[in-house]
Amino acid sequence: MSQRPPAPPSLQELRKEIDAIDEQVHRLLMQRGDIIDRLIQVKQTQEVGSAFRPAREADMMRRLVERHRGILPLDTVESIWRVIIATFTYVQAPFAVHADVSVSEPAMRDSARFHFGFTVPYVAHFSAQAAVEAVAKSKGDLALVSATSSRTPWWLTLETPGAPKIIARLPFVERADHPAALPVFVVSRVADSAMVTEVETWSVRVAGWNAEIARALSPLAEIVAVPDTAFDGAALLISVTSATSLDKIKAALIAAGASVRSTALVGSHATRYTVPQTGAKS
Repeated sequence: MSQRPPAPPSLQELRKEIDAIDEQVHRLLMQRGDIIDRLIQVKQTQEVGSAFRPAREADMMRRLVERHRGILPLDTVESIWRVIIATFTYVQAPFAVHADVSVSEPAMRDSARFHFGFTVPYVAHFSAQAAVEAVAKSKGDLALVSATSSRTPWWLTLETPGAPKIIARLPFVERADHPAALPVFVVSRVADSAMVTEVETWSVRVAGWNAEIARALSPLAEIVAVPDTAFDGAALLISVTSATSLDKIKAALIAAGASVRSTALVGSHATRYTVPQTGAKS
């Protein structure tokens, strides 16, 4: 005689399970807050630099994507964790996000809110230069500027010692349908020990710039270029990965007919994590 299968749980039982999980999540967040409070006390006696930790955040996000499974969209999980990280960083050391909205105000706002939430103050600027200048005058703020185009060479101000640097490129977890897909650089002051140097960003000034030279460089690195008509040249922001080197890029510039006037390291960031279009593991 076959046994009857167990009856499925009732809606009330399932909702009780959900309520219990929600309470656990809340309690764990409060527990995380308690640890952050103790961390703040430790930082008052140990000089460890800014509260931003780009290398640690990149590692956390990679592990998040690797372990994610199930029906919950990766967009939701990534945004939740980003807001948790940003908010607890803000609790440790209050900061504001200065965003250059000259490229696209809605897209830049979406990027800021997706990655930093609503607790962190959002300040709009009408140029990358203005956003970076605001960060330079602050104690621990950050700027969001376009990573693909610019009207002015805002990165030149990052060349000087003690100036803010590029510390990240967002979105870090890339996919075709990302809800905050605008490519942006994050500029701030961060302790050297907290930086991640998988991709170096270099300010390179050249003479003899033209469209043919730009095409010759495009296979080697991501480049933002602002022409300088006074010297028939350009100010370049070049992202150098482990697949190439600054020396190779300089050699390519010279071979294409340009001359390199100066170079300066203006930051670094993590290699972006690309998710296949099918999404994370399930």
